[in-house]
Amino acid sequence: MAEGTAMTGTLKVAELSQRKPNRFRIVPDAQTLQDLAGTLDLVDLRKVLFEGEVTSEGRRDWRLKARLGATVIQPCVATLAPVTTRIDTPVSRLYVAGGLQTPQGEEIAMPEDDTLEPLGEVIDLDALLHEELSLALPAYPRATAEDPLVATAAPKGAEPLTDEKIKPFAGLAELRKKMEKDD
Repeated sequence: MAEGTAMTGTLKVAELSQRKPNRFRIVPDAQTLQDLAGTLDLVDLRKVLFEGEVTSEGRRDWRLKARLGATVIQPCVATLAPVTTRIDTPVSRLYVAGGLQTPQGEEIAMPEDDTLEPLGEVIDLDALLHEELSLALPAYPRATAEDPLVATAAPKGAEPLTDEKIKPFAGLAELRKKMEKDD
């Protein structure tokens, strides 16, 4: 059983049990949280927990099933006010022995299963935690009380364009209303 209280999670494949689940639990310490927050451009990172298990999948492959939980604080894209988000996401990987085939040619189809990973000598839980956390972050965090930004620009003396004015059929709808009134 691989278990730790700091973010030093690597599992040596040669030491994994084929018969029972190999459980892991990573709770990064304060310094690791601070370093991770810095690399992900976060205001703060709290309560990170990455836990799960690695089980044998056939004779040479390994399946990882885990859960990543974290509380992240990011700046609002509009006001830079802190925005707190709770992340709770499942993580799944299938580590395949013998590597993955590299597609050849100019046009390459993406594989259907995006959980496939080549199996090396170790399973790097630290890198997986970092990858999954960065993918789970909101791309454009917004403070909930903030109204959407509305920006207008126009030359001096001209009326700014609005969405209603630039819609191609807006003028026709008004013309139709006038015609209906005249009838």
